[in-house]
Amino acid sequence: MAPRLYFGVESQIQEYIDVGTLTNEALQRLHDEWRSRSRGRLFPARADFDPAEMSYILGNLSLVEVRRHPLRFFFRVHASNVAARVGFDMTRKFLDESPDARFRSVILDHYLRTLDERRPIAARHEQEVTDRTVLNCEALALPLAHDGENIDMVMTGVSWR
Repeated sequence: MAPRLYFGVESQIQEYIDVGTLTNEALQRLHDEWRSRSRGRLFPARADFDPAEMSYILGNLSLVEVRRHPLRFFFRVHASNVAARVGFDMTRKFLDESPDARFRSVILDHYLRTLDERRPIAARHEQEVTDRTVLNCEALALPLAHDGENIDMVMTGVSWR
């Protein structure tokens, strides 16, 4: 068995939930589209999604490249609504460049769990305080793979509550 990557911290700032219990319709729809675009593969590719068809979630959607050797997460696009809420834009930056250490830990744990479990991972944040903001949202991390098997990107949707 491969070693686990994620911290697996079950704390007050990270409550993982079953994807089926997401309360936001846009996140439910995003998950449904992810499943339908897999078409028999383990994971869909980024190219399987057309941004023009995703207006219901744009602004709340991030695309994050999984870089390896060493493992790092690079924000190709950081959700503009998330950037406005947290007070910084991570577009074209690595996660470890985030100015909010606690936010960085929460996101890192979510992404590592997604890589380890090789499936969509949902989290709920209820009035959780980071270094710079209060999180009150649901988040869904969806693994993507250009070859259908090796995860090379994480698509993340966020819904503020």
